[in-house]
Amino acid sequence: MLQGFGEPTLDVALARPRVSGFYDKPTGAIQYVVADQATKRCAIIDPILDFDEKSGATGTNNADALLDFIRDNGLELEWILDTHPHADHFSAAHYLKQKTGAPTAIGDRVVEVQKLWKAIYNWPDFPADGSQWDRLLGEGETFRIGTVPVKVLFSPGHTLASITYVVGDAAFVHDTLFMPDSGTARADFPGGSAARLWHSIQGILALPDETRVFVGHDYQAGGREPLWESTIAMQKATNIHLVAARAEADFVALREARDRTLPMPRLILHALQVNMNGGRLPEPEANGRRYLKFPLDSL
Repeated sequence: MLQGFGEPTLDVALARPRVSGFYDKPTGAIQYVVADQATKRCAIIDPILDFDEKSGATGTNNADALLDFIRDNGLELEWILDTHPHADHFSAAHYLKQKTGAPTAIGDRVVEVQKLWKAIYNWPDFPADGSQWDRLLGEGETFRIGTVPVKVLFSPGHTLASITYVVGDAAFVHDTLFMPDSGTARADFPGGSAARLWHSIQGILALPDETRVFVGHDYQAGGREPLWESTIAMQKATNIHLVAARAEADFVALREARDRTLPMPRLILHALQVNMNGGRLPEPEANGRRYLKFPLDSL
């Protein structure tokens, strides 16, 4: 399912990439292909590796659909980007790198997530140094997708390592803001903080009002169709959590009260061991099968 793929009006003062969103109904997550129309170079943001926890089956349908789209539209993949180690789906970054050779990247604070979760999984030999990605991106760092400038905003709160990619006039805000009718992301995972999330959101809202905002998840509030694009102006004016809580203390109280009612994501213990390893599945054991490690009573 695509959204935001129409022909844009170019602004000479601000690059406007072509953004295509792909919605994964089982997880409510959105993957993106972001393309520079001038050069046809593109990036994939937050790709999904299929996983069925009931059968243990993995698959590449989501990731292959992205590659088909890139091929069919004459695009050249330049980057494979993750915003953070996800708790509700496996990252397809490693699979896509194997298929294309394109470099992978994530925020440099991923090492803090790795150190936290290697203890939870009791993996003393796990290399918690970010070496699983080709590039670690710091606050304020810049690079390009074709000719389109990209700036990195450090956006912790949901996780210790979350970042926002500001690609021309488009901000990919992962799990900070949802669509305005759904509010904001939870902040109760290990390493999470509602106060830090508040400050991250303020940094995002400081972007120009016309900035397009692309969210990492949509849970179809009220049963509506999936949506994933808004603007900074829309978020300021109508986001249900930001309208209800104008000050930091109010927001923290609202967010923490809400989080206390939420169950842990069903895939968090499955997914983090894969995603903190750059999307790599566990190595096969002597019988040729792969096995996930599942810590009990850990959350």
